[in-house]
Amino acid sequence: MTGYGKTVIQLPTRKISIEIKSLNSKNLDLNARMPSTYRVKELEIRKRIAAKLVRGKVDFALYVDVTGEETSSSINKSVVGSYMNQLREVAQATEGELLQMAIRLPDAINTEREDINEDEWKQLSEVIDTTLDKLVQYRTEEGTSLKLDFEKRIENLNSLLKEVALIDPERIENVRVKLEKGVSDIKEKVDENRFEQELIYYIEKFDITEEKVRLSNHLDYFVSTLGSKDSNGKKLGFICQEIGREINTIGSKANFAPMQKLVVQMKDELEKIKEQMLNVL
Repeated sequence: MTGYGKTVIQLPTRKISIEIKSLNSKNLDLNARMPSTYRVKELEIRKRIAAKLVRGKVDFALYVDVTGEETSSSINKSVVGSYMNQLREVAQATEGELLQMAIRLPDAINTEREDINEDEWKQLSEVIDTTLDKLVQYRTEEGTSLKLDFEKRIENLNSLLKEVALIDPERIENVRVKLEKGVSDIKEKVDENRFEQELIYYIEKFDITEEKVRLSNHLDYFVSTLGSKDSNGKKLGFICQEIGREINTIGSKANFAPMQKLVVQMKDELEKIKEQMLNVL
């Protein structure tokens, strides 16, 4: 969601600069700054931004520099003259000082409200769209880098999952040996058939076949969703939650140090994905 765009346009009597930047946010949070003259178009500007950017904390700024001789402000001579006459009666000051005081008083300056003509608004609209396109391009370039990083992390998770599957038989055998050793240490005679049944039941509780299948499916689903042209940041976030749930379950059932080390590595990779996920539209 991070992006930046700026465009400057020169009109006959003024230079207009438009600057738009966006940061991460769950929804569209738009802050617009512009001269009062352009407030009449604020709603339409907001709609344009919302349609293009969808989400993010967005700052829109429109700056105007007057470059021509025309001005919308003028001195109210009669009011200033009246102020100066009154000030002479209460203050001992030069004419220049009286003028400085009078010009600061209410209504000394007339400011006429300017209306935006259609030609100016048409040009301004094009500049806003151009600036938004620059920001979207910025987002796209950053998104391409993020996509490559995500694909690398998912590939790492898949590799770790394969290692988990590879050592799983050894883990089960390790559990069996531990249980048999525990019984022999007690030096109790047990019914072999009964013991075998209990052993099978106990080992089934540590079975992670379903977790491995679901985790593999979630990883594939993440990659396919990542390749979609639609905005899927929230959806990818939900998939990350499911991936994390399966990794945690495997960790809780592992009961085998080599597998627990792999689970820690998987959690590390997932955390790196989650950190970057905040910036996905």
